[in-house]
Amino acid sequence: MITIKYTNGENEDFVSLCHSLDNILVEIGGQKNQQQYVAYNLLDHIHDAFVAYDEDVPVGCASFKRYDDLTAEVKRVFVLPEYRRKGISTSLMNCLEDEAHEQGYESLILETSKLLESAHKMYLNLGFEVIPNYGPYKEMDGSLCMQKVL
Repeated sequence: MITIKYTNGENEDFVSLCHSLDNILVEIGGQKNQQQYVAYNLLDHIHDAFVAYDEDVPVGCASFKRYDDLTAEVKRVFVLPEYRRKGISTSLMNCLEDEAHEQGYESLILETSKLLESAHKMYLNLGFEVIPNYGPYKEMDGSLCMQKVL
């Protein structure tokens, strides 16, 4: 049975899952390509995170951080490969959306790699729409940015 825990960016399980995500992104896009994103994936300003557990085993995570007064940025959404296609990422995103809305945010934005087609489909199914690349991703051709009004 999968349970989801609300935590923060310092949670050891969350940090460990983020390292696993980084390793997979390097495999997909290459070390050189991933270096341009490192500065935007730091956990320093993540105060809101969710970790999914299969009993005591951390299997997935999602988080958000403040982008501006009305917008939160989705960060570090990841599910271990062997736990994918079980609805865990959707459950994590639903928890994340509820918490962001409760905190007064009116929309969510995110950046993902154009190479992650399954992520694009999930976000579209959750009601996100493609937007022009924002902030640090404006000049990054490999990025796809999306937004959802809460």
